[in-house]
Amino acid sequence: QVQLVESGGGLVQPGGSLRLSCAASGSIFSINAMGWSRQAPGKQRELVAAITRGGSTNYADSVKGRFAISRDNAKNTGYLQMNSLKPEDTAVYYCNAELRSASGILDHYWGRGTQVTVSS
Repeated sequence: QVQLVESGGGLVQPGGSLRLSCAASGSIFSINAMGWSRQAPGKQRELVAAITRGGSTNYADSVKGRFAISRDNAKNTGYLQMNSLKPEDTAVYYCNAELRSASGILDHYWGRGTQVTVSS
């Protein structure tokens, strides 16, 4: 069974930094795109950043220049480096990945999320 597990969330002051990790485990053959989305209270989930297997990235306008997505294909792990954090970045952050399992099935998976709170 494939699982995505996020870690690295927490409470940080405005202007601070956090690094989120997303570890994929289970019977994985390969991982295509990976991404991070977030959902603030009372708001819809929004895509924050995404990265292809080859390393091409895209970002939401609200985080460009502050967040950086990366991945380690050998470790089946993705990262989101968040700098210059603002109170409006407060949300639950979810990792997602399109991957092919060892049985050959291509599917989309989500983690359970990690809370990021930016507050003084």
